[in-house]
Amino acid sequence: MEQGTQKVIYLGMRGDIIHPGIINIISEGEKHGQVLVGLLTDTAIAQHKRLPYLSYEQRKKVIENIKGVSRVVAQEEWSYVPNLRKYKPDAIIHGDDWKSGLLQKEREDVFAVMKELGGEVIEIPYTVGVDSSALNEAMRSIGTTPNVRLKTLRRLIDIKPMVRIMEAHSGLSGLIIEHLEVTKADGLHSFDGMWSSSLTDSASKGKPDIEAVDLTTRLQDLTNILECTTKPIIFDGDTGGKPEHFVFTVRTLERNGVSAVIIEDKIGLKKNSLFGTDVRQELSLIPEFCDKISAGKRAQVTKDFMIIARLESLIAGYPVSDALERAKAYIAAGADGIMIHSKEKSGADIKAFCEQFRTEYTHVPIVLVPTTYNQFTEKELALWGANIIIYANHMLRASYPAMLNVAKTILENERSLETDPLCMPIKQILELIPGGK
Repeated sequence: MEQGTQKVIYLGMRGDIIHPGIINIISEGEKHGQVLVGLLTDTAIAQHKRLPYLSYEQRKKVIENIKGVSRVVAQEEWSYVPNLRKYKPDAIIHGDDWKSGLLQKEREDVFAVMKELGGEVIEIPYTVGVDSSALNEAMRSIGTTPNVRLKTLRRLIDIKPMVRIMEAHSGLSGLIIEHLEVTKADGLHSFDGMWSSSLTDSASKGKPDIEAVDLTTRLQDLTNILECTTKPIIFDGDTGGKPEHFVFTVRTLERNGVSAVIIEDKIGLKKNSLFGTDVRQELSLIPEFCDKISAGKRAQVTKDFMIIARLESLIAGYPVSDALERAKAYIAAGADGIMIHSKEKSGADIKAFCEQFRTEYTHVPIVLVPTTYNQFTEKELALWGANIIIYANHMLRASYPAMLNVAKTILENERSLETDPLCMPIKQILELIPGGK
């Protein structure tokens, strides 16, 4: 739609990394008319790409101040089509790199809608020497700061229907989670963050998971992960210890850039919830656990750090009503989210809790750990009301049989040749580790 005597030229972009290619396409668009930038929202980007480093508001402020940009509007979806129908520009401008690859279908849709609107599609040569993916990878290799990492989990919860978290127990497992991506029909799938599990941390040391390891020792391994990754981390805080100890834990984790801690409402000797004996007598009194949550919330410095209360009611054999009563009290005490746990394979009790909880609390995050009821997909769990899924121990569980198989193969053959198909090439592992080659 022409404004005065000038045509309106639509340009969709993420605007997270400003490089010469961005300036070039804005300049080219300005030659044809007023440049209307459709800036993708965090939600639109996160469904297909990594969460942008800058928030939408920060990116908008930058783009609005670039010479040649007439106006910036939000593009709420990955597809250009809804905004093209809404604003009816005279033309859309895009680099010719979308003639193949993931954006090829999007290109076809754009041509169809612009023909319908009586507009045109302007394609310009993609700027040589500029690779947005490579620039993004370069920024990731630089690392992050505790403050930036800390804020990311809340951003992800706000913009994604499901936040996908994978257990990491070492720097190497953290690197896998940091870089692994799978392209599917609905976009790019990756893990959004990492779970620092007390179980896998202890098991990786060959020690029992009895909450006997102090925070300082846990932090030594956590630091290895923090130093080579950028994604948010949720810390398994077990019971949180005494309130005065939990206060120290909160301050230490927050200072190191950890996004959240999860503490469970039981007392006594640490036992694994899924395979322990009856823990009915070990559940915390509600007022005492509320005091611990409140003490932790008072101790934190930023508003971004999250304290998530883990409910052990279903594990202990209590009904869903008990879990709901506890959840309500913990939220009133300041808990930023609720994790509900169960060893029931059908998942019926978890589903019942989520659905009843959501009738009263529409925005409080629900965390699920579907270790026993793993037949349900993330989309199904999201329909129950879940916001965060934690795959709590799979990296360690996968590593043990793999190492055992290699060691056994060497013993059987008295050489390592037969293990070559089972092992990662030395060159590849050097390439995985930053600065390793």
